[in-house]
Amino acid sequence: MNRPSLDHEPQSVPQTIQQHMKDQKRMDVMKRRTFLSIATQAMATQAVFPSFAIGKSGPSANSKLNIAFIGSGGWIARQPYEQGCREENLVAFCDVDRDQCAENMKNWRTTQPFFEDFRVMLDKMHKEIDAVVVSTPDHTHFPATLAAMERGIHVYTQKPLTHNIWQARTLLKAKEHYKVVTQMGNQGHATNSIRQSVEAYRAGVIGEVSEVFARNSGPDMGGEHFANPATMPPPASPIPAGLAWDLWLGPAAKRDFYRDYLPYKWRAFYDFGSGILADWGTHTFDTPVWALELDPPDVVECLERKTSLEGLIPAGSRIKYHFPANAKRGPVVLHWFDGPQDWSKVGRIDRFGADHAAYLGRACWMVGDKGLIGCDTHAGSSTILPVEVRKEWQAKPPVESIPRVNGGPFREWLNAIKRTGPEPGSNFTYSAKLTEIILLGVLAQRFNTRIEWDAKAGCITNHPELNAFVKEPARKGWEYGEDLWRNG
Repeated sequence: MNRPSLDHEPQSVPQTIQQHMKDQKRMDVMKRRTFLSIATQAMATQAVFPSFAIGKSGPSANSKLNIAFIGSGGWIARQPYEQGCREENLVAFCDVDRDQCAENMKNWRTTQPFFEDFRVMLDKMHKEIDAVVVSTPDHTHFPATLAAMERGIHVYTQKPLTHNIWQARTLLKAKEHYKVVTQMGNQGHATNSIRQSVEAYRAGVIGEVSEVFARNSGPDMGGEHFANPATMPPPASPIPAGLAWDLWLGPAAKRDFYRDYLPYKWRAFYDFGSGILADWGTHTFDTPVWALELDPPDVVECLERKTSLEGLIPAGSRIKYHFPANAKRGPVVLHWFDGPQDWSKVGRIDRFGADHAAYLGRACWMVGDKGLIGCDTHAGSSTILPVEVRKEWQAKPPVESIPRVNGGPFREWLNAIKRTGPEPGSNFTYSAKLTEIILLGVLAQRFNTRIEWDAKAGCITNHPELNAFVKEPARKGWEYGEDLWRNG
């Protein structure tokens, strides 16, 4: 047993050669799929392994998967490439911004097909693709993910899973319907540290938890990741060469290009992102949501919000979630803080040696009646207070009841597709719920109000006009998911 860690598209070739390549490719695909089908039939089906969509065979452990990237530029695409996907067959790349992804394409020496529109890529190549990684801006996560799932393709989607709550619930429904392997990219969920925290809580180390404090010092408005325009809508800028602006907008309403949308600062605009809460809350809320088995809250309040232009996120806020009791525990209140805070007045813990939410630099504290569990932004650096309780935990750590993940979240997902590992921990059953929780706070923050949520009906009861943001309109050609609900 490990002791807990504390404190811490292709180049032109002659037509005859092109045709020969196409014919050979078809033969290779047919041979591969026949092999995979036989291999899958030979495997004993076990409950811990994922089931597969009709028409898509499960690959054998020794075969390589055919993977496509939707979003191929920057570090966000290098992450899956470097953490497992380059060991598979990378068969296609898609990105609306050729300049942004040029460095990756050069460094990876890729000659695979390149597309600007993922819909075209999936229409042309879906029979050759086993899995996709979706690394686009938040507002296009949903259409890209569901378009793949509809074709029986396994999906890894970066966090937050979706841009609105209806989309999250629809992806959960799609997971159950299409039976593909899913994973959201909150990396901390695959670590040992979060498992140690959850195991410690389940073992009763800190007793009954009734309160959680979570925080982030961002957003840095006007910095690298969050724009801060002087007017809304922001001033129009020339569209850069290489950028397919209409495709970048995707389901969002048409508008002029603004220079600070790209590459990362779209996060500050509610039409495209959901601010620091969705950007980091998907990491920081992970430990309490998992450990305390939190379902969506019945009330979320915005207690304080810095002023901002309409449609732009604030530089800081305080949000309070109210989670109802369940069969295992009492009600839980979760406090979220973003931006600069006066910790002498807010976020006070004042128990077990911790004075406030930022104590020891931790991003989250679960407050129990016998002690505290703290962790950092990605659910790492688990620690326990008071000191004597931590020492006892170190000396006699709880049994490792949660299986460990080797190789990180991408390898976890790839292994599940190959049936050499269990379903990923942040599959859409879990991550759709986590995303719903986060996005309820985003709505409270955006409109500076109290939200009363009917989770069963999936609607806001005290401000019904805000339900227009629970399910946002999508531009013609970008509507996805309605058939799933109509057909049950």
